[in-house]
Amino acid sequence: MPDSARFGTSRLPPALPFLVSIVGTRPEAIKMAPVARALARLPGARHQVFLTGQHDGLDRHFDSEQILRQLRFDPRDRSVASLREALRALLCGRFRRQHIDLVLVHGDTTSAAAGAFAARDCGIAVAHVEAGLRSFDLDQPWPEEGHRVAIDALADLLFAPTEEAARNLRRERRVTGRILVTGNSGIDALLETRARIAAAAPAAAPGRRLILVTCHRRENQGEPARAVCEAIRRMVAELPVRVAAALHLNPRVRGAIEQALAGVDHVELVEPLGYEAMVRLMESSWLILTDSGGLQEEAPALGRPVLVLRNVTERPEALATGSLELVGTDPDRIFAAVAGLLADQAKYARMARPAFPFGDGRASERIAGAIAQWLAERER
Repeated sequence: MPDSARFGTSRLPPALPFLVSIVGTRPEAIKMAPVARALARLPGARHQVFLTGQHDGLDRHFDSEQILRQLRFDPRDRSVASLREALRALLCGRFRRQHIDLVLVHGDTTSAAAGAFAARDCGIAVAHVEAGLRSFDLDQPWPEEGHRVAIDALADLLFAPTEEAARNLRRERRVTGRILVTGNSGIDALLETRARIAAAAPAAAPGRRLILVTCHRRENQGEPARAVCEAIRRMVAELPVRVAAALHLNPRVRGAIEQALAGVDHVELVEPLGYEAMVRLMESSWLILTDSGGLQEEAPALGRPVLVLRNVTERPEALATGSLELVGTDPDRIFAAVAGLLADQAKYARMARPAFPFGDGRASERIAGAIAQWLAERER
């Protein structure tokens, strides 16, 4: 991790550069909120957040004066391509009405891809937060892997969370922007939230050990989700565990889980939680089963072992810590992995050691400092 002084804030030109962050989904809002606060502290620059409407209720993550505009847009029942093109056209129309110096996008969502494409269409520079993640399989996860590759090729500033992600970028000849290793702003958000709730964190309940399960990726919908539910039913029937299955807002995602697990003893179906409540639930869990990228980053920092319900991951740094294990969606494999951790206390202890492969909680200030330096260099 580079020293933050390397990206220290430089004197900005007097023309008040205008920075706009594109945010469309809840994970983006969580990870971009610390970046927005850091950018708001830059002297002589103006930063605002553009909410695309891909997910609702994101305004609560930002100060009201930070929000430039929220699109009135209904993303339901659209294909990925249709949603991406509709957002690109809407954003491009907005961008052309204002003088914007830099558009920031985060990660790999449809909103992020649309924001990067729209910025380039309008001749605006692009900064990619959480650049360089790769599974090297365009189908897993789809369409996120393709979005990551495309955004990185368009970006002028690429903020890689780890050295591994930066190496991925350096190997790709289409990537021509400036690559900086900053850490992941999601760890900033996690550590801030954990510090805030630490005094009120509930003690673990005795008896059955709690397993948090989330399963929502497109590639896991349908039969894979049903297979995960089969593993859950067997776990709670044969092992001393209980399960909190976090539901998704999308009815197509949650339907299979509700149908398979409603009324099952020792299984609680948990409605979508706010970020603080989710951190509390993670803290009180003995084990996490998930296909979420964000939880693969956060759980190691909390010292919570993770069984990843995927066959590949774009976060090999977490695998290298020993905190994660890929188990896919085969019910026998999932059950064996959980049973193995119950039987092998030494292995569980190794996986439960806190690890910070994705940063030290200072990524946002590094990102803001790097942008200040880029703006000053551009003015000169």
